[in-house]
Amino acid sequence: MNKVAIAAIDLGKHSFHLHAQDDRGHELCRKKFNRVSLIRYLANLESCTVVMEARGGAHFMAQEAAKLGHTPKLIAPHLVRPYVKSNKNDFADAEAICE
Repeated sequence: MNKVAIAAIDLGKHSFHLHAQDDRGHELCRKKFNRVSLIRYLANLESCTVVMEARGGAHFMAQEAAKLGHTPKLIAPHLVRPYVKSNKNDFADAEAICE
């Protein structure tokens, strides 16, 4: 299995959609998590860049990712919107955050 280079997370109130890519931009993983299972998944993942939109709850999740050895990055929501390729849904948002 290829090593995850970027893990993008679309944050929600109760569910989190993750899109992971390798260093060449190939999709490796696309999953839906709750808060506890997302932190557990990130704990088992090798160090990578974890990217998410800067909105409510993003700073908490960035701190949790940093505690686990990842490099968190927050992106302004208005910069993510142009990269959504198709219909607006949570997995498309997570993929756009990777871009």
